[in-house]
Amino acid sequence: MLYNELLRLWNESVQAVDSKDWEGALAKLEQISEPTSRTLFNAAMVHLALGQLDLALRSLDFTIAKDERLAVAFFQRAAVMMQVDRLEEALSDCIWAQKHMRENVVIDYRQLGLRYKLYSWQVLYNASAVYCRMGQWEQAMSTLLSATQERGQGRGGSIEAAFTSIERKEVLEPLMVPEGSVFRPRKQEIDQLQQRDFLGKAKVISSMIPNDDFGGFEPLRQQKPGFYEPKTDGPQGSRYMRARTPYLARGPGQLTVPGGAMVFLFGEEDRDGMINVFHDGQSGLLPVSILEPADIKKSKSKKDKQHLLSGIPLPPELEPPSRPQTRPLSRAPPRVSRSSDTPPPSYMTATHTPPAASGPPRYTANAASSQAGSPQEAEVGSVVVKVHYTYNIALSVPLDTPYEDLKERIAEKVGQSAAQLRLRHKKHGSRVLTPLPGEVEPGHTVQEVSEAGRATLWCQMEDPLANRTILYQMVALYDYAAQGPEDLEFSEGDTIDILGEVNEEWLEGHCAGSIGIFPCCFVYRENSS
Repeated sequence: MLYNELLRLWNESVQAVDSKDWEGALAKLEQISEPTSRTLFNAAMVHLALGQLDLALRSLDFTIAKDERLAVAFFQRAAVMMQVDRLEEALSDCIWAQKHMRENVVIDYRQLGLRYKLYSWQVLYNASAVYCRMGQWEQAMSTLLSATQERGQGRGGSIEAAFTSIERKEVLEPLMVPEGSVFRPRKQEIDQLQQRDFLGKAKVISSMIPNDDFGGFEPLRQQKPGFYEPKTDGPQGSRYMRARTPYLARGPGQLTVPGGAMVFLFGEEDRDGMINVFHDGQSGLLPVSILEPADIKKSKSKKDKQHLLSGIPLPPELEPPSRPQTRPLSRAPPRVSRSSDTPPPSYMTATHTPPAASGPPRYTANAASSQAGSPQEAEVGSVVVKVHYTYNIALSVPLDTPYEDLKERIAEKVGQSAAQLRLRHKKHGSRVLTPLPGEVEPGHTVQEVSEAGRATLWCQMEDPLANRTILYQMVALYDYAAQGPEDLEFSEGDTIDILGEVNEEWLEGHCAGSIGIFPCCFVYRENSS
């Protein structure tokens, strides 16, 4: 239950108690799903006002269960116990109330919201009343004498009259918390239940835009340095214009713009045919006659969003986001040691950061195969197959070679079992790796994925994905160098099998026979299939 809701119901029940609406107060208190010791004490006081002693005892039992050191609850329950003739339990509550007084003469409960002071002599007075009902008059007189010694400046009841009643062997009436005295919530908390507008309305103090009365907020947007690009609502509200001819400033406040320059209209046309515009971070006047509407096309594709006016954005920082808690990951199979005279080309690109001014290189199957050899170098009736593993290998096989035989030759090259390898390729125009048809249906040959005597395949290990489910695939936007043993290292353009989502910033994936975690800002999802 929300604390605000608890405060609201608690305050409404106290207001009902003040107006003597006992049924309404009880209805509000029963709506509290997670009552506290103070709200339960209030429910007991309401039951007493209605004469429901059994329900009052039940509420006091719950109160003491919530707060075992609330002396006023023991004091009140002892008085109710005497009214239902449960004398032994009443005497026990008096003893507990005296114990929780902690040798204090008085406890003021105003700090907790109850306008009542409990005195130690009042507890002793009730204990004397219990002894009277039990017929132990000497013990009652002794206890009442102790109450007289501890009374001090306390108020409430005439002890002298009580001595006379005991001498006459008349039963004493117990002292109780007055009717209507309940625990109240803090006024400061009640005042904060109503929502407040702490921000208020924004007011423009200074602006580079003339007559600017903008009073709202909008998120930051990327702009060219020194170029103001106001927000527009679609093509209908676009105020971008293009200068048909060059214009040379001929007076103060006018702009000089080249032909074909794009400007943004600001303001309305004046009677001289001039209008205020923005161009290259400067504001000035241009004749309306040389301006024509500009067609502003906004691309909605995800790839186009990567390319802005100022060039391709920088890759994420080398320092990854806050790392998740380290957890054991499935071990990747040991990589095959490579010879020193043939360094793997992919290793050099896996650890370097692309320059900021140049875009990420586009990698295609034709471009990859151009590194393996030319069509003239391949034998007639054969195809040159380039395989991306932890390093790159190339081999020439006949066009009618089945996938099973091709996988056996690749397994022999990389030193692994063919049953543990999985071959994939990229369809034309896509960056997602898809399994070869022969992986599912036998009888397919390498000719189906070859083009101009070449074929480019990606070889991955099957063991790391045992008993794991691939949720979806994502494509690497940038190189990512592992920052720890649990990280997954990959290069730009690699396809990554997503095995799980660690948190909002980190994913667990599989690539090139390895499983690890990596920041999700280094990859993107090309499609939802």
